Amino acid sequence: MASHQLLALAPWALLLLLQLAGASHVVHRSLEAEQAPSSVPASIVSPLLRTGYHFQPPMNWINGPMYYKGWYHLFYQYNPKGAVWGNIVWAHSVSRDLINWIALEPAIKPDIPSDQYGCWSGSATILPDGTPAILYTGIDRPNINYQVQNIAFPKNKSDPLLREWVKPTYNPVATPEPGMNVTQFRDPTTAWYVDGHWRMLVGGLKGDRRGVAYLYRSRDFKTWVRAKHPLHSALTGMWECPDFFPLQAPGLQGGLDTSVPSGKYVLKNSLDLTRYDYYTVGTYNKVTERYVPDNPAGDYHRLRYDYGNFYASKTFFDPVKHRRILLGWANESDSVTYDKAKGWAGIHAIPRKLWLDPSGKQLLQWPIEELETLRGKSVSVREKVVKPGEHFQVTGLGTYQQFILEDSKLEESHPFYLYQADVEVSFKVSGLEKAEAFDPAFTDDAEKLCGVKGADVKGGVVFGLWVLASGGLEEKTAVFFRVFKAGYGGKPVVLMCTDPTKSSLSPNLYKPTFAGFVDTDISSGKISLRSLIDRSVVESFGAGGKTCILSRVYPSMAIGDKAHLYVFNNGEADIRISHLTAWEMKKPLMNGA
Repeated sequence: MASHQLLALAPWALLLLLQLAGASHVVHRSLEAEQAPSSVPASIVSPLLRTGYHFQPPMNWINGPMYYKGWYHLFYQYNPKGAVWGNIVWAHSVSRDLINWIALEPAIKPDIPSDQYGCWSGSATILPDGTPAILYTGIDRPNINYQVQNIAFPKNKSDPLLREWVKPTYNPVATPEPGMNVTQFRDPTTAWYVDGHWRMLVGGLKGDRRGVAYLYRSRDFKTWVRAKHPLHSALTGMWECPDFFPLQAPGLQGGLDTSVPSGKYVLKNSLDLTRYDYYTVGTYNKVTERYVPDNPAGDYHRLRYDYGNFYASKTFFDPVKHRRILLGWANESDSVTYDKAKGWAGIHAIPRKLWLDPSGKQLLQWPIEELETLRGKSVSVREKVVKPGEHFQVTGLGTYQQFILEDSKLEESHPFYLYQADVEVSFKVSGLEKAEAFDPAFTDDAEKLCGVKGADVKGGVVFGLWVLASGGLEEKTAVFFRVFKAGYGGKPVVLMCTDPTKSSLSPNLYKPTFAGFVDTDISSGKISLRSLIDRSVVESFGAGGKTCILSRVYPSMAIGDKAHLYVFNNGEADIRISHLTAWEMKKPLMNGA
C-alpha cells in the first residue's frame, strides 16, 4: 500500500511526499487483457465522468505526490497493463502548484531481486547532504506477497525533476524477522531524526487482530534495526500506510517538519479491514519510544480524516508555505468491469491543509488555497429563506460576472451548470426546538444513522444541497446536515451525510451513504458547508473542515450541462441561506494526461 512525504527545498529534515497506495492487493490477472464488454452503459464510459480538476493519470490505478527544487512530484502506483491491481510500477507526474500536472516516465520499476515481483508503497526523507532517500516496500518472491523494505536514491540529485532513480546493492534494508507476518509488513513512513538516530515506522499485523507500527532505528540510513517494541499497537486489524507527524499548538494553522519535536502528534493508520483511514492525537516520548493517544478509547473509537471514500492517505510538510498537507486516494464505486471499460480507476482527493483544532481534540482540514485559481464564473445567494419542504435551484447568467440573487428575487436566466464547481454556503437554522431526539444507540455509528435518516426522510431539522442533480430530480446526490436534540443537557448533535442513493439510474453501482458527526456547537443555528463537485466526485467539508466526506457518483442523466445545483429543506424549521457562492471550476491546464 501507500505512503507519502514531501521532498523539501531545505536541508536534511525536510520531507518528500510519496502517496503510493490505494487499491486492494488482490491481483486480477485474469482481467488484464480482456476487452471491455459491450453491455457497459454509455453513461459509465462518458468522458464527462472523468474528473476535471481532481488528479488522475491517463488511465489505471493512481495514488500520490512530493516537492523538490521548485516542483511537486506525484508518484503513484500504476499498472501499465490495465485498470486493475497488478504489475505495479511507480509512475511520476510533476507540478508547480499541486493543481496542474505534467506526466513523466515511470520512476521506479521492479528490476532488482528484492522488488522483482512488485514495487509497493513508500516514503522519502531528505538526508543531511540534501539527498532524497526513498524507502519503499518490495515483493521479492513469486506467488506470495513476501514483503521487504528497500531504498532508492536519485541518479542525479541536481535534476529538479528527479527523472531517474537507482537502488544500492545493499537492498533490502529491512526484512521480516522470525514470528512476523511476512505478507503484512509494508509501507515505511517518512523518517524522523532524534538524538543521533533516524526512526521510521512500518505497518504490520501481529497475530490475527493486532495492528502494529513497527519502529526501526538507524544511524546511517543504511542499516536499520527493529526496536524491541512497536511505537504503538491496537486490536484493530492490519495497519497499512502508517503516518506519524508533529503538530503546532491548537488553533495554529502552520505545519511542522517531521523531525521537529512537539507536544502533540498524530498517528494515522489505514485499516485493511474497513478500508478507511483512522487517526488519534496524542503524545510521543522519545526516550521510551512510545506513542500514547490522548483519548484512552481512541484506538477503538477513532477519528477519521474523511468519512467517505478516502484511503491510504499521507501528509507532508510544505516548507515553502509552512503547512502540513494531506493527500488521500479514492477508488471507484462502480464495478471492475466498468473500470476496464473506462480505462481508468482511482483518483486523488484535492490536497488539504491540515492543523489541530483549537480544542486540541481533532484535526481541521481545508482545500489548499491554490485550488481557488481554478474558480471561474460565480453566482451568489444572500439572505434567502427556504421554508419547510421547499427547495430552489441555483441558477445564473451565462457570463463571467458575479451577481446576487436577492431573497425571493431569483433571476430568470439560463441554468448555472454545476457539474464542475466549488460551492460555499452558510446556513442559519431558526427552529432547533423542532429537532428530533437523538437515539444513543447510534453514538458510534453515524453511517448507520444516515442510512436510517437519509436526505429524503422528512421531519425534524434537515437541510443541505442536492448536487449533480438532473432537472427533474430523478438523479441527485444529497450533501446535508441533520440536527438532533441534545442528550443529557449537552449541545445538539449534528450529523453530516452524503447520500448518493439516488445519484444515478445506472444499474450495478455501489451507492453507500457516508456520514460523520460534527463536533460543533450549533446552538446559535449557524453552520457552514463547502462542496467540491467534479463530475463523478463530491468532496465536502462541514463546519470549516471539522467533518469531511468524499463520495464517488456516476450520474446517467445529470452529466455535463444537464447537472444542476439545488438547496433543499426537508425539515420542519425555516432555513436561512446567509450566504452561498458557487463557482464554476476550470479544468487545469494539465491534469496528468
